[in-house]
Amino acid sequence: MAQPPTRSLMRILFQTFMNSLNPRQFKGNLVGEDYFGNKYYEIPANSALGQTRNQRWFEPTEKEAYNQEVTAEWEAWLRGRRKEPPTEQELLRNLAIMKLKEKNAAELEAKHAKPKDLSELEKNPTGMGSFPQYEDYEVMPGKGKREK
Repeated sequence: MAQPPTRSLMRILFQTFMNSLNPRQFKGNLVGEDYFGNKYYEIPANSALGQTRNQRWFEPTEKEAYNQEVTAEWEAWLRGRRKEPPTEQELLRNLAIMKLKEKNAAELEAKHAKPKDLSELEKNPTGMGSFPQYEDYEVMPGKGKREK
């Protein structure tokens, strides 16, 4: 029968010491950039040093601003929820969708905005009158749209 391999303490210490002398990568590889101007970097995992995950970070456009925006796609990549970084086409498509939603929301707000004239506004509406009422929606389910 074959004997299981033995673990030599001196051999393990020597290998660990030799691995510690190998140069490490301190500067990351540029992976991409978003439309805010943030740059994203990554250092691949090194199993010889016991690293199991890639090191990922970003450099913001303004170093002193602590409330930097990061797109959802890049945040998922930074946190390791996605393996591949987002493509430029994906970022542009999602940006176009976001702009379209903002435009539609502004149009709806303008369509359903109440008049600015104080004489037409109620002073303190209470009860059902305090809720917004739109012509497009039914007052009671199945009863039809609001009649003027």
